[in-house]
Amino acid sequence: MTATIPQGFGPTTEERLPLPAAEQMSEAQRAAAEALIAGPRKGVKGPFIPLMHSPVLLERLAGVGEYLRFESVLPTRINEFATLIVARHLGSQFEWAVHRPLALNAGVAEATLADLAQGARPRTMAEDEADAWAFATELLHHHSVSDPTYAAALRRWDERGVIELSGLIGYFTCVSWIMNIARTPAPGSDAPLGAFPA
Repeated sequence: MTATIPQGFGPTTEERLPLPAAEQMSEAQRAAAEALIAGPRKGVKGPFIPLMHSPVLLERLAGVGEYLRFESVLPTRINEFATLIVARHLGSQFEWAVHRPLALNAGVAEATLADLAQGARPRTMAEDEADAWAFATELLHHHSVSDPTYAAALRRWDERGVIELSGLIGYFTCVSWIMNIARTPAPGSDAPLGAFPA
């Protein structure tokens, strides 16, 4: 059995930026927390714990994330699969634990996610998943995509979909980096990310 990865590949899981105590929150922090609790996330969790230390950034990123997760033109299955590609790439235990069950519920195959969890190109993918995998992987590794990969995504999702897929990858990269730096703890998972093969 492979060892699990602490958030951000670090040697320790000691949280650096925990949620401020309620009595120590500023008015802006309290307002940000109340908005998260009232919104689709129903609580202050994950990246929004360290982001409480910058409530304006929290509010703006939360809006971007809500749009990309709940209003994007991308099919939910592709949205969740691309999120997990980012989580695997960045060692984000939190995003993996949260989005893996959502991807399974949206129709991504268990075998696909098992390969992805090992850092491998999934052997079994639907055609649109293969297009999303190529796009996300090239963007994460090369900071752009090739002409054939771009053309495949454009045929599949049109200009708006290409922009929203790019934005989704960027958004989850941003919040994963924040949690990696903060060492934000992940919820328990029955299938945590394992270490990359040596």
